[in-house]
Amino acid sequence: DNEIVSSLPLQMSLYFNVYFFPFWWLSTVVILYLKYPVLSDYYKFILVTIMILASLIEVIRLYLGYMGNLQEKVPELAGFWLLSLLLQLPMILFLLFNEGLKIQPLERAVHIVFAFFLTFQVIAAFVTLKRMVNKLATHFRLKEFHRLEEQPVPGFSSLGGEERAVSVAGWRSL
Repeated sequence: DNEIVSSLPLQMSLYFNVYFFPFWWLSTVVILYLKYPVLSDYYKFILVTIMILASLIEVIRLYLGYMGNLQEKVPELAGFWLLSLLLQLPMILFLLFNEGLKIQPLERAVHIVFAFFLTFQVIAAFVTLKRMVNKLATHFRLKEFHRLEEQPVPGFSSLGGEERAVSVAGWRSL
């Protein structure tokens, strides 16, 4: 009943990600500042937009991951998983593989590390979510079972109780 379903590997990954994110952000912003004059106008707009979105999403994502995993809250962990899978991972993969961005070696290195963090967290969060949902479903079923034991439904016989005769219209005793 008191089984802990939080994931230690996921929590460790989140912990290290909290310390890695400022380094990733600072190095990406510095490299963006240095290569900004040589980028085309649409790549300038895209990169600035991605940096703003990635920064906001990462803060929210890490908070949801911590709360969802440590407090075993399914909605928060599901939000973390969705933000990771649907927003952060595609943005990082875009930054990593789009050659029109004139990717620098340091930039490629920090994006690879960040992509590894995200990939691991997506997998670990999925497994943890599955375990949490199974635990909650089992707990719910057990509560319902105990509730039914305490308050039997009228008209049904219980295993240890009285059995009632059921009359059926149209049946004759032979």
